[in-house]
Amino acid sequence: MDTGGGPGTAVHVRRMTVAAAGLAFLLGAGVAWAESALIAVAANFSEVMERLEADFERQSPHALNVTVGSTGQLYAQIANGAPFDVLLAADQHRPQLLEQKGLAVRGSRFTYATGKLTLWSPDAARIGPDGVEVLKAGDFRRLAMANPEVAPYGAAARQTLEALGLYDELRDRIVMGENIGQTHAMVATGNVELGMVALSYVQSPRNETPGSRWGVPQRLYDPIRQDAVLLTRAEDNSAARDLLAYLRRPEVRALIAEYGYGVE
Repeated sequence: MDTGGGPGTAVHVRRMTVAAAGLAFLLGAGVAWAESALIAVAANFSEVMERLEADFERQSPHALNVTVGSTGQLYAQIANGAPFDVLLAADQHRPQLLEQKGLAVRGSRFTYATGKLTLWSPDAARIGPDGVEVLKAGDFRRLAMANPEVAPYGAAARQTLEALGLYDELRDRIVMGENIGQTHAMVATGNVELGMVALSYVQSPRNETPGSRWGVPQRLYDPIRQDAVLLTRAEDNSAARDLLAYLRRPEVRALIAEYGYGVE
């Protein structure tokens, strides 16, 4: 029976068959299709993420779009429907809450870095080996810290001062940044004499003023375990999943450690 296709139809069918076979070969070879992912990143990790983003995009077909903010703000945006695919938080609490709310994929959460707190001043002579004595002496007008209500590093700073019995005494001198990046900027610009900031900012290659610092003993504050989690909307997003796998690589974890983070 003549279907009306004629000789041209047979050629068309053969071409489709060849194309389908080629597609099957590519899929069988594990070729990844390029996707993009929107990544919410805690402010303290922004500089490291710049480097990791460029490295990740060189190694994969995917593209990342990064938004930086305080963990509390990013969490609120996600809870209110912001279209993020991955959260790199500065704590464990918010990723856990997202799991409980069904907004994050259970089993995807892991600690990608552990933050460290340090008392820092651009003045090389201001902070001696005993940071507690520096704080008790009170030879400063202002002490910067991040807002403990939204920033885990701020919560750690408040815990430290409370553990030392100095929070109430210094309360009137404390100025708060919206996030730890803003807090560091207050001190770096000289607007505040010293601050409790992330060690990663002080050890950054971009910090041209090492100044003086005192590493806050980790017994004085709860560990700042920073968790990454895949958000539910991105469960099938290969760019988001590949980024989380990338963050687990030994060479990537070694790079993160160079910026003053602990890695497990």
